[in-house]
Amino acid sequence: QVHLVESGGGSVQAGGSLRLSCAASGYVFKMAWFRQAPGKEREGVAGIIVGSIAHYRSSVAGRFTISRERGQNTAYLQMDNLTPEDTGMYYCAAGPANIAWYKAEGYDSWGQGTEVTVSS
Repeated sequence: QVHLVESGGGSVQAGGSLRLSCAASGYVFKMAWFRQAPGKEREGVAGIIVGSIAHYRSSVAGRFTISRERGQNTAYLQMDNLTPEDTGMYYCAAGPANIAWYKAEGYDSWGQGTEVTVSS
């Protein structure tokens, strides 16, 4: 397990952008962003594995971009054209790449979360 620290959340109007960052205390093979809206289950937003392509939830594909600096244990989530439906607490997760990226049980390290609020 590693320690994860997220930053970059905030409040924006619909159509705006935010960039989330997640810094890990050590090397991780798979990183992802999850989110949880009030009264809803946690859902995978985007995931990335070292040396592999990025994966996205269909509702954010084309608007969000997950990236990871080569050789660095930091992941980013660039969120553009935000909508009120993107509102929620966003969590960074890290873990071994032995399960589908969108499954929360595949991660053994979680950040404390950063809140994203999009107003219409």
